[in-house]
Amino acid sequence: MTANSHATAPNLETCERLSRCVRLGREHFVSGRTAEAAATYRGGLAVAAQEPDGSISVEILSDLHANLANALMVAGDLLAASDNYKAALRLVPGLTGCWCNLGNVHLKTGRAQDAIALYLQALKFDAGHWPTRTNLVQALVATRQHLVAKALLLELLGERPGDGPLHHELGKVCFELQETDQSIRHFEAAFAANPSDAESLYWIGAIRQALGDDTAAQHAYARAAQIQPLIRRPAAKSPADFRVLALYAPFAGNTPSSFLFKDTDFETDTLALLPSGAPLVTFPKEDIDLVVNLISDADQAADVLPLAADLAARLSKRTVNEPAKIMQTTRDAVADLLLGMPGCRIPKIQRLKAGTDCSVAAREAALPFPFPLLARPCGTHGGDDFEKIADGSALAAFLAQRGDHDHYLIEYVDYRSADGYFRKYRFIFVGDQVLPYHLAVGSDWKLHHDSTDMEDHVWMQQEEAAFLENPATAFNIAHRAALHAIRERIGLDFFGIDCGVDGAGNLVVFEVNASMLVHEGNEKFPYKDPFVQNIRIAFHDMLRTLASR
Repeated sequence: MTANSHATAPNLETCERLSRCVRLGREHFVSGRTAEAAATYRGGLAVAAQEPDGSISVEILSDLHANLANALMVAGDLLAASDNYKAALRLVPGLTGCWCNLGNVHLKTGRAQDAIALYLQALKFDAGHWPTRTNLVQALVATRQHLVAKALLLELLGERPGDGPLHHELGKVCFELQETDQSIRHFEAAFAANPSDAESLYWIGAIRQALGDDTAAQHAYARAAQIQPLIRRPAAKSPADFRVLALYAPFAGNTPSSFLFKDTDFETDTLALLPSGAPLVTFPKEDIDLVVNLISDADQAADVLPLAADLAARLSKRTVNEPAKIMQTTRDAVADLLLGMPGCRIPKIQRLKAGTDCSVAAREAALPFPFPLLARPCGTHGGDDFEKIADGSALAAFLAQRGDHDHYLIEYVDYRSADGYFRKYRFIFVGDQVLPYHLAVGSDWKLHHDSTDMEDHVWMQQEEAAFLENPATAFNIAHRAALHAIRERIGLDFFGIDCGVDGAGNLVVFEVNASMLVHEGNEKFPYKDPFVQNIRIAFHDMLRTLASR
């Protein structure tokens, strides 16, 4: 509204009409009629736009914009919500709630650092504003500022010591800080404050399991499943576009899902499957549009995947990553499945059963490939318990460390590039798309992106950024054709591949499974963010398409 040297008298009749719009819109909103609420507020703003400048109080106008923004955010129209929060703040800059909600919009759209600045602005007007402070915790966690988040949570708990959700959040933050004892204590406090808080029990079970206390972990999981077999997560908009049932196994490897299922347009019910038997819940299959099987490790979940397959079959719904197909993705099964693919080098893999004769002579006689070789226990990932073995004596010693486990013996392939560095590429398959996720560059054969020194070498970052922008910089037409052929043979909807290129130009396949991590929080490598988001968007689009069928 433009400045005017002659003040315009307030139009009391129109102001009262707009106040009624605000009241009616709020009635619609609290009753769940979000679209009607938004239409009412828009109608009020349209009326106000016809009045002379200065004839409508800025308080009424800001109220219309702020309430419209609230309705739009619930409906999932975050861009329009942001515009209306800003409009309200231009009129009345001291609206703490608007600053807070504008921060929420930024947090939901992946701009957590910007959200922090907006929350701090809100606290300038009201230092004790509770929603702003609790949302600030979420933004600090999203930017991995866990120590600051912990300090703020402790401050909040000082004001409300019996607040279960605060203890739950602090439990997660302590877990990220590797303060496992404190983490368990806070999850226990959260459960004590709210005996229906099954999620805290699931967390306790996961931490106990990671600490090797399987008995305590099973007890926590069983109690959680009795209280709440389904973990319900609402959509970020209302109404939700569709509903997903996600299956996971607490005592087995699962597709990492916290990023993929963050701020979705669909509702998610997550069901924990335990080896002890059938799930403790029944639900009408009409309420479910799509099943997503997150149980991804065929070695770890051999006793749970049949339960998942049976449940999916009984629901008669389209299932993403069908359990029966996951069962065929052990390392040795994948090597056999991909054997003979043109342009690919598939390292040979031998599965060694627990209790097999591990003597030097027996192992050397049975090996289908020469030393050096790679060895690891079945069902393990990452670099732990994964070694390059030089000879029979070293192999016998390695196998003896975990004699009660099956092991994989893997043919070693030297995949060093001409410059002497090793390069390991990761692609994520989403439906029929093959999307780049990262390139790890290092001087050792055992490469994991988070353990390289790439943050110290600009040229490595530039090479990774170029690969993400255009995979053809490293992968020729034959390589890309091989990747699509691998997608067809594996037959899953969502999975990943770690691969390299050897000196002869062959695509070297290291690992193919649905357990690979896709995560945000790449502050050291910010150029990755758009490509990580592309994977999440593609995943949501795939689910939406499958649910609509």
